[in-house]
Amino acid sequence: MPENSGVRGVKSASRTVALLELLAARGDRPARLDELAGELGVPRSSMYQLLRTLIDCGWVRTDTTGSLYGIGIRALHTGTSYLDSDPHVRAARPYLDEASDALGETIHLARLDGPNVVYLATRESHEYVRTISRVGRRIPAHAGALGKALLAERPDDRLPLPAGPLPARTANTLTDRAALLADLAGVRERGYSVDREETVSGIAGFGFALRYDSPAVDAVSCSVPVARLGEEHEARVVAVMREIRAKIESALSPAPGAPDWR
Repeated sequence: MPENSGVRGVKSASRTVALLELLAARGDRPARLDELAGELGVPRSSMYQLLRTLIDCGWVRTDTTGSLYGIGIRALHTGTSYLDSDPHVRAARPYLDEASDALGETIHLARLDGPNVVYLATRESHEYVRTISRVGRRIPAHAGALGKALLAERPDDRLPLPAGPLPARTANTLTDRAALLADLAGVRERGYSVDREETVSGIAGFGFALRYDSPAVDAVSCSVPVARLGEEHEARVVAVMREIRAKIESALSPAPGAPDWR
């Protein structure tokens, strides 16, 4: 809970959220009781009781031995509800389909979440050689087209970047802050970001911030294998995605009385 919220955090609730986020971050690597207790600084007995409660509620699952723990199916249900109830995701979907049909490439919609971006929707390429993505995937904002498009919407002194060295996803990821700031200046000048194998080797991306919020928190992108990215195709990708951005922004002008979820 933010320190300036004026509300005292509920310790048990904070602990529960931290546990679920830790299990979610581990992906396909289940955790043992001692690992979870140590990571969160919680007594082993208290962690066991919390895990049993969450297992009974479906938020955590365990193996047949009862010694390994992972995120439960209720997390999927809640995540799906978030996507289904979000008006921005719902309104953008037909335009993602339009971009996918026009380009035959992989199209993403993502949202800035602290120093990361989270994928909200994906349309996979029609081609055999394609990128592999999934909804809910989280990547560092500095490491790809979606994130750089959104970082460029903010002043350099207010970028939500992690302290210390910027983590690398590939050999091409911009981990030097000066190099990243220079790249963001180019994004502001062009109006879109370019990712040359910075997130995934062999894949280029083009990101476009959606400015129905200020500063923008959502962006769309097109990912293309570099093996088929010639100058002509790149120019078409940029032209189509500019048009798609304009259509989404037009469709998402705030309606009177609509809740502001941010």
